[in-house]
Amino acid sequence: MGLEELAKVCVDRGFRLHRDLGPGLLESVYETLMFEGLRRDGLKVLRQQPVPLVHDGIVIENGFRFDLLVEDKLLIEIKSTERHAPVHAKQLLTYLRLMDLRLGLLMNFGLATFKEGTRRLVNGYVATA
Repeated sequence: MGLEELAKVCVDRGFRLHRDLGPGLLESVYETLMFEGLRRDGLKVLRQQPVPLVHDGIVIENGFRFDLLVEDKLLIEIKSTERHAPVHAKQLLTYLRLMDLRLGLLMNFGLATFKEGTRRLVNGYVATA
């Protein structure tokens, strides 16, 4: 499955989750339901895995943890806040860069509509047909 098709499947899963449950639940609830739903869709999904960080010869084994990694190529960061904070996009872009990934989805389930809460972020990624 190509990256664009994979992103479409994940956005559709998030849309249905937001439509069915609405905003207001804890981030961990949306994350767990996204994880299980995408696995039911037959996708390989990793959740809350530690990522080592190396800087200037210093190694931090658990530098950060991502929310969801789908098919080893699409990173999803889940939020449940009343508004977007600029730091959320910066966080996802940094994760993409450090993990050498091209595309990430920031899904904020705390907003009134799923469309309002979802952003695509790219790290040098160019869509191909």
